[in-house]
Amino acid sequence: MNVHSSRYKCTECGKCFNSNHVLTLHGRIHSGEKPFECTVCSKRFTNSANLVKHSRIHSGEKPYKCHLCDKAFSRSEGLNRHMTVHTGDKPYKCSLCNKSFTQSSNLHSHTRQVHTNRRPHDCRYCGKLFKSNRVLKYHVHIHTGAKPYSCRYCSDRFTWHIQLKTHLLKSHNEGTWLTCHTCQKKFSCSGNLKEHLLRHGGEKPYVCSECPKSFHTAGVLRRHHLVHSNVKHFCCGSCGKYFRNKDYVVKHFKTCRADKLQIIDV
Repeated sequence: MNVHSSRYKCTECGKCFNSNHVLTLHGRIHSGEKPFECTVCSKRFTNSANLVKHSRIHSGEKPYKCHLCDKAFSRSEGLNRHMTVHTGDKPYKCSLCNKSFTQSSNLHSHTRQVHTNRRPHDCRYCGKLFKSNRVLKYHVHIHTGAKPYSCRYCSDRFTWHIQLKTHLLKSHNEGTWLTCHTCQKKFSCSGNLKEHLLRHGGEKPYVCSECPKSFHTAGVLRRHHLVHSNVKHFCCGSCGKYFRNKDYVVKHFKTCRADKLQIIDV
């Protein structure tokens, strides 16, 4: 440690910095202070640089362009993640099954979904358990009916971000469709395209813990798990009958005598 850096020391954790400005920014980690607010969505940030990056989401500005294709990104992190599509680099390897991933977040998701049954996050409305807080937040929208994602061009609002992204592509021609190089099917989300490509490759990395069956995606594996469970989460809002699978309740709706039908995911 040099003499100058020791002059600016955090009293909370002991870390040292080269300037008082950097120390001040660091201090907001402990205080939780976020003085910079987005004028569009009111999201707050600890520093102005992060606010500027965030603002590009609303303005549509994408200064980081891929030199190998026509895709562009609002943040450098997005471009860096995208480049792995061209390089094929998968530096994040699972220590349990040796499956490799382009992003650390994908490795963490894989580990939670495939190699552990721990579900520490529970829904306060129905008690359903989830492996991550992110998935729980998505699930809660089912109960609250919240639609936090609004279109900047029209009055439409959406529960999920992917719904907004698809709407912008279809209705306002904003964004870029992602095309499967094998069958030319188009997707609005890179995650959906990646899952689709697994089907062409024949790869089935998601193995059921109850039987030998394996699946292309974690979503299909979750739906399959219902076969081994007696829990019936899906209820007909008209007659009150419960079903294990959403597909089953949809089929039931076609023969239900009620005039008004509603799916309630409990």
